[in-house]
Amino acid sequence: MIKIKNLKDMQQFANHLVSFLKAKDVILLDGNLGAGKTTLSQFIGRELGVKRTINSPTFNIIKSYKGDSLNFHHMDCYRLEDSDEDLGFDEYFNDNAVTVIEWSQFIEPFLPEDFLKISIDVVNEDERMISLSAHGEHYLAVKEALDRV
Repeated sequence: MIKIKNLKDMQQFANHLVSFLKAKDVILLDGNLGAGKTTLSQFIGRELGVKRTINSPTFNIIKSYKGDSLNFHHMDCYRLEDSDEDLGFDEYFNDNAVTVIEWSQFIEPFLPEDFLKISIDVVNEDERMISLSAHGEHYLAVKEALDRV
């Protein structure tokens, strides 16, 4: 478990995370409404060098951004709760990009085999607890590195 005391801690966590990411990496963000999934997504995008404003793609479901070295795909699958529609997710997962997915449980059948899941739990208005779950060797190494930070 990683304790996040404020926005600065969340940004530092994102900076550490991005330092271990590479093309085709998939990050799943879990947490209740207001837990900080979009905030963490924004910090990840900024650290990847995205210059445009990153906001929640709730109504578009997927937004793509150009980063400095890697592109950034941001998915919010909340509106897909009762859908089994494949929106071409494989194209995004196999792109030269990092893909961050909020509400990933709603597209579980389409997810790649390997990914890093970040669960964000609200402690109070400012504090969060982050837990990591890794699927695949690369993500196990990322998890171990982040757990040591």
